[in-house]
Amino acid sequence: MGTSGGIAFVASDASAAQDALAELRSIYGEHAIETAAMIVALGGDGFLLETLHRHQGLGVPIYGMHRGSVGFLLNAYEPRGLAERLARAVPVRIHPLEMRTEDVRGKHDTALAFNEVSLLRETRQTAKIRVSIDDVVRIDELVADGILVATPVGSTAYNFSAHGPVIPLGAGVLALTPISAYRPRRWRGALLPHAASVRFDILEAEKRPVSAVADFTEVRDVLSVTVREMTEVELTLLFDPEHNLEERVLKEQFLS
Repeated sequence: MGTSGGIAFVASDASAAQDALAELRSIYGEHAIETAAMIVALGGDGFLLETLHRHQGLGVPIYGMHRGSVGFLLNAYEPRGLAERLARAVPVRIHPLEMRTEDVRGKHDTALAFNEVSLLRETRQTAKIRVSIDDVVRIDELVADGILVATPVGSTAYNFSAHGPVIPLGAGVLALTPISAYRPRRWRGALLPHAASVRFDILEAEKRPVSAVADFTEVRDVLSVTVREMTEVELTLLFDPEHNLEERVLKEQFLS
């Protein structure tokens, strides 16, 4: 990847990230994000997701370096030789999920998610949710704490904690994973074509309120939620060849 347009550095509020920001700027200088050829993000996975959301309209690659807590999506931090690392970095192109919601008051909202869209019960009572795929009802009534749709990038995050599958990036599928399902008791989720449109209808929405979350955006008291992959939106993450994301996703499937 070329660096002729300059590198813009961004960092989380963590002290390690701020120290790294100062060090990298002292070595490579500063470049305005608006005209940069690429962005180097310093922090953890959460901050990298924030960076994707904040700067998705720029269309420039993002290279993350680990200066936070969780660093699955990040490269190792090393201040020297950054131009050479960026020049040989492997690009991974990702598409976000689009979440469209309608709440019990009839209000509509839209948000994007690079990891997952999750539906979660708001009270002590379990949620009751009808699940439809491409306008075909697949589950009349899911009784559970919730359910989520995860991208391959997000399959190792909340989806994995909910016992969903880890998805290789080139598989062309999304994970549909229940969260603490009570009925159907033996349903463990499904793999869906990446072009599938998923609709959730909340049953007994007033009595059993449900919130919908797309990465950092939460909409409470939803009545219906639709989720689809936005192929028209594409972002590029950069990874060192020896620590590329494809290998990390594959390796994660063999860890105990």
